[in-house]
Amino acid sequence: MKPPKAAIEALLAGTHADPFSLLGVHEGPQGIFARAIIPGAQNVAAHDLAGGLLGTLERVDQRGLFEGVIAGPRQPVRYHAIGGEGAWWVSDPYSFGPVLGPLDDLLMAEGTHFRLFDKLGAHLIEHEGARGVHFAVWAPNARRVALLGNFNDWDGRRHGMRRRADIGVWEIFLPDIGEWQAYKFEITGPDGKIVPLKADPFAFASELRPATASMTRTIGKADWADDAHRAYWTSVDPRRVPISIYEVHAGSWDRDEHGWFLTWDALAERLIPYVVDLGFTHIEFLPISEHPYDPSWGYQTTGLYAPSARFGDPVGFARFVEGAHKAGVGVLLDWVPAHFPTDAHGLARFDGTALYEHEDPRLGHHPDWDTAIYNFGRREVSSFLVNNALFWAERYHVDGLRVDAVASMLYRDYSREAGEWIPNAQGGRENWEAVAFLRAMNKAVYGAQPGILTMAEESTSWPGVTHPVHDNGLGFGFKWNMGFMHDTLSYMARDPIHRRHHHDEITFGLMYAFAENFVLPLSHDEVVHGKGSLLGKMSGDDWQKFANLRAYYALMWGYPGKKLLFMGQEFAQRREWSEERALDWDLRGAPAHEGVRNLVRDLNRLYRELPALHARDCEGDGFEWLIVDDRDNSVFAWLRKAPDGKPVAIIANMTPATRSGYRVPLPVDGDWAEILNSDATNYGGGGIGNMGKVTARDGGALITLPPLATIMLLSEG
Repeated sequence: MKPPKAAIEALLAGTHADPFSLLGVHEGPQGIFARAIIPGAQNVAAHDLAGGLLGTLERVDQRGLFEGVIAGPRQPVRYHAIGGEGAWWVSDPYSFGPVLGPLDDLLMAEGTHFRLFDKLGAHLIEHEGARGVHFAVWAPNARRVALLGNFNDWDGRRHGMRRRADIGVWEIFLPDIGEWQAYKFEITGPDGKIVPLKADPFAFASELRPATASMTRTIGKADWADDAHRAYWTSVDPRRVPISIYEVHAGSWDRDEHGWFLTWDALAERLIPYVVDLGFTHIEFLPISEHPYDPSWGYQTTGLYAPSARFGDPVGFARFVEGAHKAGVGVLLDWVPAHFPTDAHGLARFDGTALYEHEDPRLGHHPDWDTAIYNFGRREVSSFLVNNALFWAERYHVDGLRVDAVASMLYRDYSREAGEWIPNAQGGRENWEAVAFLRAMNKAVYGAQPGILTMAEESTSWPGVTHPVHDNGLGFGFKWNMGFMHDTLSYMARDPIHRRHHHDEITFGLMYAFAENFVLPLSHDEVVHGKGSLLGKMSGDDWQKFANLRAYYALMWGYPGKKLLFMGQEFAQRREWSEERALDWDLRGAPAHEGVRNLVRDLNRLYRELPALHARDCEGDGFEWLIVDDRDNSVFAWLRKAPDGKPVAIIANMTPATRSGYRVPLPVDGDWAEILNSDATNYGGGGIGNMGKVTARDGGALITLPPLATIMLLSEG
């Protein structure tokens, strides 16, 4: 039956919602019927994929519409076209059947498909005898979706997609194209208007900003060689092993000779050995997924599945991870499900409707960042994000995810005044949909990837952030201890003469130190936006600033909890961090700065080697106060313990006065080795100490406490 003229006009105009119903090959009363649009052709012959002639097509419209009966059976075809002074071959995407199947439909509809990154996006595959790329995108409210790219001159009339009506996914297989093809989707919304061209939400690679197209690319690596590293983390309880994290912004740790970003391979050559030398167990990257705006540091991501093009080929990131693993270093990623930007090419109003976000700004707009907020209660949106977490763990072998801004997800009234938010069904402020999403993410990731870590940046008193989901927790492995960071930095900024009045800024944290599994974070957030560097936050003149910083680091490494330090702070960067430039590496030529770096290296070594300093980081039986109330002298002393290690005493003197003959209770009589002194000359200090050891008698020892310094003593008994 000949289609109505209006349908043909819509087809040629590129507005027909179902081009697969008209184009390609179809069974009819006269046999197999073929129809194709090949602009510029005068003669067209149909062939099978092996080259056999199936028949010729007649041009029935001057705009390039050809049709005719061809030999059966129904199969994919290629057309040989002749026009003008040339001839060319065109494989017909409309003659191929769908790639997705009924099981995909069922799981996607349920929101339980944990392999979406194998199905949606752009995949290089072989299908029905041809190699090409399968494209699929979720746009359930769209009237029409077309694929545009440099393979079709960005012409939206050429490749309208097939709609899978039950789930709102559109797909098309394009034969004869391969990697590094730029593409976007042209989406006609429910109102009949074409929305701005959209990048692929599942794109595995993207153009370099300011260009915003998605790129066809294979994912990750095919030949990983990091089994030993992954097996180790699968075999241990991460709460009871050393975890010391070096936080890195990949774009500004260092730059090349032209001031441009290092590629992943160049970064691996410099960063991995540096981290190994310093003794950190993990590198944590600020978000590396594709983002259009450099000063967002990656937190305003528009391509959650694509390592940023700033650092070269995405497979380079896989090589970086493998190289780190071979060196014994884990790789963590900052992951951002808390908000997404409203850039026209991104997820916002993706199919002309509030698809990924909420329609109501009281639910869907984040006032702090002027971004949209995911509709966590929509199963397809939750599935999109859960799959993204699984993707980085599976395809790039990352060791964990630090989830940004969890507090903003948990509360409907976060940063909102009365009337600017909508209570939940019970009338409360909790965002139970976000809670359900976070639990689902943690269950999926821990279930699929043994040995992985998830960490929450959560700054409120929400209970059970690191408790298992089956115990009504959120299911995270660790939580950033924001209280420790705020209180202790506040203390270190005070003039020592006033510290006696703020003694609890150090002691209070031990009231809740074991309520969660904590990471102690001195992160990027503390050294930007006018906050200065960590060195700049310390009180006093230059001598006191360095002494305070060394004492603070030693206190932190002796304090219960895993450790995190932002790049540059290991050598006491003076300037505030900026994403626009590399770190001030020239400072390493100054003894005071290199001394701080020497201290950090030794702290990491002791932390790794001594079970007392790491094996009970998250358990109260690994900590005991020795001196908690000496406000007048601003002295703190505690014991770190582990069943399989000798105890370590940490004593901090937070005034510039040397204290000789200061008695510290110690639980074991005999010699205690002074294994660390932040005032040592090797660290840039004055060298005041205890000549390598102290002797405890009758439950205590008389100790020399260097000025503005922390010492560690290891029992030799």
